[in-house]
Amino acid sequence: MRKIAVVGAGKIGSTVVDLLVGTGDYEALVIDRSDAALAGVTRGERVSTVAITVDDAECLAATLSGCFAVINCAPYHLTTVVARAAKTARAHYLDLTEDVASSRIVRDLAADAATAFIPQCGLAPGFITIAAWDLIKHFDQLHDVRLRVGALPRYPSNALNYNLTWSTDGVINEYCEPCEAITGGVLRETPALEECEAFALDGVTYEAFNTSGGLGTLCQTLEGRVRNLNYKTIRYPGHAAIMKALLNDLNLRNRRDVLKDILENAVPATLQDVVIVFVTVSGMKAGHLMQETYVNKVYAQEIGGEVKSAIQITTAGAICAVLDMLADGTLAQTGFIRQEDIPLPAFLANRFGRFYAPDAAPFRAAAE
Repeated sequence: MRKIAVVGAGKIGSTVVDLLVGTGDYEALVIDRSDAALAGVTRGERVSTVAITVDDAECLAATLSGCFAVINCAPYHLTTVVARAAKTARAHYLDLTEDVASSRIVRDLAADAATAFIPQCGLAPGFITIAAWDLIKHFDQLHDVRLRVGALPRYPSNALNYNLTWSTDGVINEYCEPCEAITGGVLRETPALEECEAFALDGVTYEAFNTSGGLGTLCQTLEGRVRNLNYKTIRYPGHAAIMKALLNDLNLRNRRDVLKDILENAVPATLQDVVIVFVTVSGMKAGHLMQETYVNKVYAQEIGGEVKSAIQITTAGAICAVLDMLADGTLAQTGFIRQEDIPLPAFLANRFGRFYAPDAAPFRAAAE
């Protein structure tokens, strides 16, 4: 039985613990600075908890001693601290961060590491890159690669057409930080919340706009090989305009703590959500201009008798699948591992990757 440290006892961290421990193949050490957060973690003989200040790298490294791997579910600003502690403890490292600057530091840390470093293992970045790369391999020459992902309430009922389903810090960060893209063959940065487009899927109209971090390492991997590459977040129409007003007109871009407080006290959470994954690749194949598309929807469902939101399932399921593949030797055991290095068939065949199966039934509340 392998011991896994899970840093961060929030919505995603607690789901990771439930998934891993539920297999009987892992035991979990859950680390968080908050006793209240740790109290919400499912307890059992294979789950232990410790309350420490995560940004104390020396203390954290000592706590991680003896762990096979560290799954970092802490806020993005703690990414580099946890990664350094994992390296000191000689444990494999996996995270969910969408923060571009932090991921670059993790890559540098992996250069001489004795273990594997696999950042950006969630939904986007994460699975979206794995799915896109599987399509990309079908083409002789690439033209356009477009990645779109959204975690949305199934029943929007406010002006934002949105409910909180995951980290508020993460949402704000991806709405504020610059976005990587390739345009006309040139790698560049684009502003978040811009280049808004409209599209319809299954009779529902959506908008999609630039957000930071969703491409992972794809820009570096495909630079010089693709004409256009971009990532956009999917929302219901009108969301981007309101967020731009809050961030720019009210200057909450520079007062993120205030915006976080507003959102968490005014926008309710929901478990009735849907995750949409939409990837389109076009280019030349056997002398013909062709296009291939991957589309999937994942809904909330019950796991172990408890309802988990779609964003919890897809994010936690993805990082647990990568951990499983690391544990069974499918993935390299040292150095930096990109999401592009993870084969889609192996991911979907994994017991955690199965949550991305297109026939997964949505959870429906009793009142529906």
